[in-house]
Amino acid sequence: MREFKRTDRVADQLQKELAVLIQREVKDPRLGMVTVSGVEVSRDLGYADVHVTLLGEEDAARIKENLKVLKQAAGFLRSQIARRVKLRHVPELRFHFDESVVRGQRLSSLIDEAVQSDRLRQDVEDGSRDEPGEALDDREGRD
Repeated sequence: MREFKRTDRVADQLQKELAVLIQREVKDPRLGMVTVSGVEVSRDLGYADVHVTLLGEEDAARIKENLKVLKQAAGFLRSQIARRVKLRHVPELRFHFDESVVRGQRLSSLIDEAVQSDRLRQDVEDGSRDEPGEALDDREGRD
């Protein structure tokens, strides 16, 4: 069984702290509803790649603008983390857009469309099978 590495513990703590800080402390009106979906910390704790999602945002320009705001706030966020978390060296924060949520929604909608079209096709096939049978029954009743 794999041991729980220090970098994993630091990443989890950074994710919790950043989620609270971004929500409560960053006061930029350009910033949308940002969710910290994950943090990966380098082995030497020099860098932290912060993956964020933006609720309701699929426009590339808005995503880019939100990442720019977060990049500008990185120094402030890092200093706040240094006050809250006991680390000898606070990692440099690098923000990345996490497309997994958008991709998941797109795949889910494609699956829903496929299921719906399959049901419609099945209903049409069932309906066309019933009609010839009904016609045969009607003929038998006439004789």
